[in-house]
Amino acid sequence: MSKKKKAKKAAKKASSELQYHVHLKPGDVGRYVLLPGDPGRVPLIASFFDDAKEVANNREYRTWTGTVAGIKVSCCSTGIGCPSTAIAVEELIKCGADTFIRIGTCGALQREVKLGDLCITTGAVREEGTSRQYVPLSYPALADLDVTLALRQAAKNLKIPAHTGIGHCKDAFFIEDKDIPIREEIEAKWNAWYRSNVISTSMESAALFVVSSIRRVRAGEVLATIGLTYDDAPIIAKVGVEEAIRTAIEAIKLLDQQKN
Repeated sequence: MSKKKKAKKAAKKASSELQYHVHLKPGDVGRYVLLPGDPGRVPLIASFFDDAKEVANNREYRTWTGTVAGIKVSCCSTGIGCPSTAIAVEELIKCGADTFIRIGTCGALQREVKLGDLCITTGAVREEGTSRQYVPLSYPALADLDVTLALRQAAKNLKIPAHTGIGHCKDAFFIEDKDIPIREEIEAKWNAWYRSNVISTSMESAALFVVSSIRRVRAGEVLATIGLTYDDAPIIAKVGVEEAIRTAIEAIKLLDQQKN
């Protein structure tokens, strides 16, 4: 076989190994993957890595890989919501990842949670549709215990205010508008979440936890509080984000020491 044909065959094989959506293959990512929603946030997170480089950028999925304290770490954006998050996790698992930490933002539901505080999610209210395509609604959406404890310890080590508890996961961002046809039903649900001590609301956690659980990999979540749902306060887009990044990276170091 000529060199030209060999090169063409090798290129075709490499192309076939690429996951369809994330455009990644085994070896492109580390065991640990940070999952922001916003593709624009990936370079910011990667700035905390050593030797960081972009390895893929397709659709909402932008991926950088580098190292943290000698540990191979990647960051892949998921876009907004559970459907694209589930796709990212499924394909990243096929590329060799087995520990995921979502770095995102949230609205606070409890008054003790202030703007800029972190919310470390232990489990999610499954008020979205994607996870229902995988398992019955009675199946819990739970974060991995080791990852959750590492995130909590990381926040303590860094002296960053953090709250640990159940998060609410939804599909629609503007359901709190006054002119929504089922406004009364939505208000009743929000009141139930307030009284049930749900600490935050976001849009990706349920799918992340359910897919990770059934695929036997680990997942956790740390969210920066940028809005106060209980006060209908305006969103402050950047508050707490860097603290969430630092906490996730510190958690990876702690997890790697355990070598699970």
